[in-house]
Amino acid sequence: MQTLGPFSISGAQLRQTDYMTSLKDTLKSDLTAAMKAGDNMLKSTLRMAIAAVMNAEVAGSEAVELSDDQVLKILQAETKKRLESAEIYTQAGRTEAAAQESAEAEILSRYLPAAMSDNELQVIVMEEVAAAVAAGNEGAKAMGLVVKAVRARAGSSADGAKIAALVKSALG
Repeated sequence: MQTLGPFSISGAQLRQTDYMTSLKDTLKSDLTAAMKAGDNMLKSTLRMAIAAVMNAEVAGSEAVELSDDQVLKILQAETKKRLESAEIYTQAGRTEAAAQESAEAEILSRYLPAAMSDNELQVIVMEEVAAAVAAGNEGAKAMGLVVKAVRARAGSSADGAKIAALVKSALG
């Protein structure tokens, strides 16, 4: 185990100690640790993630500093891209490329909050559907309202596509 600043690195697992830093700062610090440790996979993945964050910061008409929630959304999108690419590579018989994409997704997922279980998400969906029905909203017209309410309660720990599918099936 190697200790660098407020972080301890063991393999590619990082643990934050006493004080809070932004997610972007954590990525940069972990990149430095990966470079010192000679972990090329971690290094290239973190560079890609930091580049995606920096691109998003300068994408508008003026540069902005992203919040941790915005950085988290970028990391979720990058993780999803890697998982989809891995699936495509697997279907095409390119197992080495699929393994690379899966490894990158695994690294990025360490920075994401724990995913909500299907059962927990189903409970939230059912509660929000019941609330919508009680308010007089039923069927397809309630879809947007219920999805919005579920996303607000589930936060970044649930996939939007999964939420939409569960709400659609619950509304019938």
